[in-house]
Amino acid sequence: MFINFFHELKAANLPVTVKEYLALMEGMQKNVAGRRVEDFYYLARSALIKDERNLDRFDRVFGHVFKGLDELKGEELYEIPEEWLRLVTEKFLSEEEKAEIEALGGWEKIMEELQKRLAEQDGRHEGGSKWIGTGGTSPFGAYGYNPAGVRIGQKEGRHGRAIKVWDKREYKDLDDSVELGTRNIKMALRRLRKFARDGAAEELDLDDTINSTARKGYLDIKLVPERRNTIKVLVFFDVGGSMDGHIKVCEELFSAARAEFKHMEYFYFHNCLYEYVWKNNRRRHTERIDTWEVLHTYPADYKVLFVGDASMSPFELTHAGGSVEHMNPEPGALWLERVMNIYPSLVWLNPVPERFWSFTPTTEMIRQLVSERMFPLTLEGLDGAMKELGR
Repeated sequence: MFINFFHELKAANLPVTVKEYLALMEGMQKNVAGRRVEDFYYLARSALIKDERNLDRFDRVFGHVFKGLDELKGEELYEIPEEWLRLVTEKFLSEEEKAEIEALGGWEKIMEELQKRLAEQDGRHEGGSKWIGTGGTSPFGAYGYNPAGVRIGQKEGRHGRAIKVWDKREYKDLDDSVELGTRNIKMALRRLRKFARDGAAEELDLDDTINSTARKGYLDIKLVPERRNTIKVLVFFDVGGSMDGHIKVCEELFSAARAEFKHMEYFYFHNCLYEYVWKNNRRRHTERIDTWEVLHTYPADYKVLFVGDASMSPFELTHAGGSVEHMNPEPGALWLERVMNIYPSLVWLNPVPERFWSFTPTTEMIRQLVSERMFPLTLEGLDGAMKELGR
C-alpha cells in the first residue's frame, strides 16, 4: 500500500523523492504516527511535502489511496435540528418552473408594487405567488424564488437574486490574528515593497560603527533609521451576504496584509462602495465613516485593494436607491469611478474562481469599471495584482 501511495504521488507530479519516502518508512518503523490515520497523514505530509503549494494535491492523493480507512467507531445517533426539518418543507422549483417566473419589470415597478401590497395585505401568507410571505414565487418575502425580488426577514440568501433586503443583518469583523495558511499569501504580498530609511536613528549600523571605531581609536557607535517598507495600502473588504462563504480566505489575506504592510488602513462595505463605510461590523449602524472623508484623508499615493465577490443585483451599481440595505442617494458605479479617478494604483481581488465570473453580470460590470484590473484571490492572482500595483 505504501509503495502504491508513493507511485500515486509521483503520478500526480508531486516532487517526492526516494529519500523522503525512506524517511517516512523510518518514522513508521519507530511508531511515530501510532495507529491513527490522522497521525499518519500529518507524518506523511511533513516527510514528503516541502512546499505549501503542493498540499492540495497531496490531500487529494492521500484521500484517494487511503479512502475508507478512518471509519466512524460505534453507532452514534444525532438529533436533526428542528430548523433543518423546517427548511426541508420550503418550496424548491425545477429549472422549468423558474424559467416561467417573470420579473415585474424594473426597479421602479418593483418598489412601487411592494408599497402597494404592503398597504393591501393584513395577514401572514405562505406558498403563494402574490402576497408578501414565505416559500412561494412572489417577488416579496422569504424562502421562495423570484429572479428579481425584495427579501424580507429571511436568515440568509439562497439564490442570490434579491435586489433589496429588509432585515437587520449582523456581520462579523475579520480576524487579523489568523496565521494558518497565510505564509504563501505573505510571500505574494512581498512583491509590493519599496524600502527606505526614515524616522529616528535607532538601528545599529555595524559597518559604519567598525570603520569609525577603527579611525578614532575608541568605540564610536553609529545608528541609522530602521529600514521600512514605505508602501501605503488602503483595503476595502466586502462583508456579509454571499461573502460569508469566503470568510476564511479573507481572514488569511487580512492577517497577511497586516503583517506585511506597516502603513495599511482598511474599511468594510457591503456589496458595493456607497456614501459610507465602517471599521467595526457590530457598530456599523452607529459608527459610520463618510466615504468622502476616507478619500480626502488618504492621498493618491496609496495602493487600493477591493476584496469582494462582485455579486449583487445590477440595480446596486446602476440606480440610486438600489442598495440591498438602504436607500443610497447615488449609484455604486459612481463611487467606484470616483475612487478610480483618485487612486491610479487600484485592483479588485475576487475570491470566486475566475471561470465563474462570466455567470454573474455585475462581476463583468465591476471588472470594466476597474479597467479590467480584477484578479482571482489565489496565489497566482495575488502575484498578478501585486505586479499591477507595483507599476
